[in-house]
Amino acid sequence: MFEFQWPLIFLLAPLPLFVRWLSKPQNQQTAAALRVPFFSQLRSLGGDHSGPIRSSNYLNLILLSLVWLALLGGAARPMWIGEPVAMPTTGRDLMLAVDISGSMSQEDMVIKDRNLPRIAVVKAVVNEFVRQRQGDKLGLILFGTNAYIQSPLSFDLDTLSTLMNEAQVGFAGKQTAIGDAIGFAIKRLRKRPENSRVLILLTDGADTASTLKPLKAAQLAAAEKIKIYTIGVGATEMKVPGIFGSNFGARTVNPSADLDEGTLQTIADNTGGDYFRARNPAELQAAYEAIAALEPIEQEQEMLRPEKSLLHWPLLFAGAAMLLLAVNRNLSFGGNKQGKVSS
Repeated sequence: MFEFQWPLIFLLAPLPLFVRWLSKPQNQQTAAALRVPFFSQLRSLGGDHSGPIRSSNYLNLILLSLVWLALLGGAARPMWIGEPVAMPTTGRDLMLAVDISGSMSQEDMVIKDRNLPRIAVVKAVVNEFVRQRQGDKLGLILFGTNAYIQSPLSFDLDTLSTLMNEAQVGFAGKQTAIGDAIGFAIKRLRKRPENSRVLILLTDGADTASTLKPLKAAQLAAAEKIKIYTIGVGATEMKVPGIFGSNFGARTVNPSADLDEGTLQTIADNTGGDYFRARNPAELQAAYEAIAALEPIEQEQEMLRPEKSLLHWPLLFAGAAMLLLAVNRNLSFGGNKQGKVSS
């Protein structure tokens, strides 16, 4: 839809006529005159101002009028108003902290009788969770021996999913820095609105590398009113084949023996969150669904109509009219001069 933001500007359209009406011609009988001895010669150079010259003057007047109207059109701020677009809702500020330490390569997540690495299942479930969080600002923290911000808080969920898919086990080191990951989340969330600060921390082990101890980090998070949901991932039983892959010498082990459930539970309790145990893909999916239910997305949406300025069009038209005006005047002067020379 086309509209002018300041349409009252067009009330100035008759201003040149009003100025001309106020500018009365000088009274030649009372005004002082400048005597020029060679006035007759000057007058002869001007030639006869009838015929083509008079029509040229009419064209000049039309072009000047168009220039004035085009400038008024630009001053009135012409805009093109687009169709309403739903803006992202004001939802949660939610950080995802995902463990990519060496143990996340453990193949103990079973799907259709096939053992898959923990990180592969985590990527699939996290990306599905991210896809459903339209309206939230999400950020991604990856941690191993070190923790780092992979994606800051943003509405760009597609980029976050891409970065999650590109995460590789061991890139941040083989150990686990749970406390440092919480510390990074605090720095990112502390300046956000108090009722929307949420951290979801997923790990399969215990803190072995943090400079900030996990329980101390949880105290700081609680002081900043950051709610932390913790998820402990990894099966409790896994069969290890025996000699040459046979059942001879096979044994059953607990691949999650290093998981510090007590600390994860305490972190969640101290910050007002919950702890979830994910022994298989179904439980991991259920954990993220439960968190999604506990942290619903705001349903109200803000509508925005995109605006595009069309100021350049009246300015281009005014410039073209002024160019034609200059060309017309030059042609008129040249034609008049040529006519006088030939005469």
